[in-house]
Amino acid sequence: MAAAPAGHMKNAAHAEWTKLRTVRSTGWLLLGLIVATVLVGALTTATMHTAHCPTPAGCLEDTTKDSLTGVRVGQIAVVLLAVSVIGNEYGTGMIQTSLTAFPRRLTLLTGKALLLVTLVAATSTLAVLGSLWAGRTILAGNGFTPEHGYPALSPTDGPTLRAAAGTVLYLVLIALLAFGVAITVRDTAGAVTVLLTLLYILPLLVQTITDATWHDRLEKLPPTTAGLAMTYTRNLDQLPIGPWPGITLLAGYTAAALLLGGLRFTRRDA
Repeated sequence: MAAAPAGHMKNAAHAEWTKLRTVRSTGWLLLGLIVATVLVGALTTATMHTAHCPTPAGCLEDTTKDSLTGVRVGQIAVVLLAVSVIGNEYGTGMIQTSLTAFPRRLTLLTGKALLLVTLVAATSTLAVLGSLWAGRTILAGNGFTPEHGYPALSPTDGPTLRAAAGTVLYLVLIALLAFGVAITVRDTAGAVTVLLTLLYILPLLVQTITDATWHDRLEKLPPTTAGLAMTYTRNLDQLPIGPWPGITLLAGYTAAALLLGGLRFTRRDA
C-alpha cells in the first residue's frame, strides 16, 4: 500500500516532464538562466581591475560575490519557468485535463514542484560553476591573484563553496516561491508582475526610506536582499542580514507562498 503514493508521484512527475519538454520555451529559459548568469557575472568582473585601487591588496573586493552577480538577472528565467509550470495550464484550460488524469490535487502539485526543483537545481549548478570559472579566469588577468591577497575562486574553498551552494539553494527557493505565487494568483501575467515587484521594485522602495531606524528594519526583508546574502564571503557583519538568517527568511516566504497556493488549489475548484 505504501508504494502506491510513490507510484502516483512518479507518474505525475513523468507526466509533467513530458509536458514541459514539449514546450519550446522550457529549454530556452533553462539556457537563458545559464547564459544570463554567466554573462552578467563575466561582464561585472571584467570591469574590475587592481589598477583602479591605491594598491592591489587594497581593492578589498568580494570576488566570489562579484562573480555571482549574474544571478540577479538569471533569476528572471527561473521565475518565468516556475510560473509557466502551472500558469500555462490555467491559461489554456489544460488544468482540467491534468486534474482528470491526476484527481489527487496534492500529488499533482507535488509532482510539478519536484520536477521544477530538479530542473532548476541542475541548471543553477551549471550556471554557478560557469560563473565561478569565468570569474576566476577574468579576475586573475585583472590582478586579483593570490599574490595580492585574492585566492583563486574554487568550489572546494569553504566560503566559496557556501556561496555557490547557497546561490543554487536561493534559485531553487525563488522557483518554489514563484510556483506558490502562480498557484495562488492563477494568472501568468499577474504572477510575474507580483514576483518582479517583490524581487526588484521592493528593494528599491526600501532604499527610498529616509528614516534610519525604519530603513534598517526593512532593508533586510526583501527576498533578494535576504537570499542573496548567501553570495557574500567578506564583510558579512556589514550586511543587512547574514547569509544563513537571510536564506532562512527566504525559505519562510517560500513556505508561506506554497502553503497559501496549496490550500487554494486543494480546497477550491480549478
